[in-house]
Amino acid sequence: MILAGVAATLLAGLPELGERMALRIRADVEAYRDESLITLDSLHRSCTANADLILTHLRVGGAPDASSARETGRLRAEQGVPLADTLHAYRIGSQLLWTAILAEARTRPDVSDDLLLTESAEFWALSGLYAEAVAVAYREAAAELTSQGQARRSALVEALFTGTVTDRTLWEAARELELPEHGPYAVAAAKADTPGEGPLTGSETALRQANLPSAWRLLPDEQLALIALPTAAAEATCLRVLRRTRARVGFSPLFHSLRDTPQALRFARLALAGPAGAGPGVARFDDNPLAMVVAAAPEEATHLMELVLRPLLDLPAAERARLLRTLEHWFDAAGSAAAAARSLFVHPNTVRYRLRRVEELTGRSLSDPRAAADIGAALLAVRDPGRVDAGPATTRY
Repeated sequence: MILAGVAATLLAGLPELGERMALRIRADVEAYRDESLITLDSLHRSCTANADLILTHLRVGGAPDASSARETGRLRAEQGVPLADTLHAYRIGSQLLWTAILAEARTRPDVSDDLLLTESAEFWALSGLYAEAVAVAYREAAAELTSQGQARRSALVEALFTGTVTDRTLWEAARELELPEHGPYAVAAAKADTPGEGPLTGSETALRQANLPSAWRLLPDEQLALIALPTAAAEATCLRVLRRTRARVGFSPLFHSLRDTPQALRFARLALAGPAGAGPGVARFDDNPLAMVVAAAPEEATHLMELVLRPLLDLPAAERARLLRTLEHWFDAAGSAAAAARSLFVHPNTVRYRLRRVEELTGRSLSDPRAAADIGAALLAVRDPGRVDAGPATTRY
């Protein structure tokens, strides 16, 4: 090898050469100045190993050995040094090494400028080969770290939703998921029509841009989100983001401790499930808590429906539908016959007549708050198309 003697001389002073390279890189590359990110000792060892790699090849020849370069790439990925800074540092080290080779070569009469020009092409080809090895190893390590991080985040989110995170580790989960340690929080649940495809695409990014931290879990038939709502306006912002997806979303009441996440998920799923037949949009549990309670206890709700409304449900279809629709409008109008009449496009006396008919059939007075509450809850059960044994009235009226 033409530069074998030059390489041998530089190898003898390798520790000092590696130190000069490390100090130059630390001075010129910002990411390498952070001692907590990469120590000077670690950088010195890396520079020495990579210089040894190239100089040994120039001295003895043979097939290039990129092991030290690959180790540098892997290590920098694990340390969190950006790839661009890693490659910049490698170029600085190569330039300093070539400068050292030139300085030593010019002390030797047998090494002409023409020979140096020839050898420079081999040196920079070798340096490029090792730089590529650094980049490949970095990307492989970064991909593995990303996969491991995503798996751990997914496991932590699952643990929060299932309640298997202990109180002692709640703060650790919050830290790793980049959530505040204290609420308020909310849980959103959306139905996935296609397994593996989240219906809330883009929402995580939009929430992050609005400074609303969130943690996500994609199940075969559902996408779940645990969302931090740190300000008074945060809930309204969050709901706007979720509505833009045009998906059907259930939204839990706000809660303040991560240990209550499983209960919030149950509330969100109840809001997602009812009232049945609702289309795209966000259903907040707190908007109609009675409907959610009815949905949460299907057997009890069916019994209530049978107990309170069976005489009405046994009517011919047209009359049954007319009375049920009138009841619905009357409840929506907060008990105002006049307002219900306007929405039904009938005379108020018609509404009053139908309500008296309901009272006669059920044996309950709508002027009695407890009886009205029974009828209202039973009406919610009737409105659920999935309610079993409800006879003809299980269809929408």
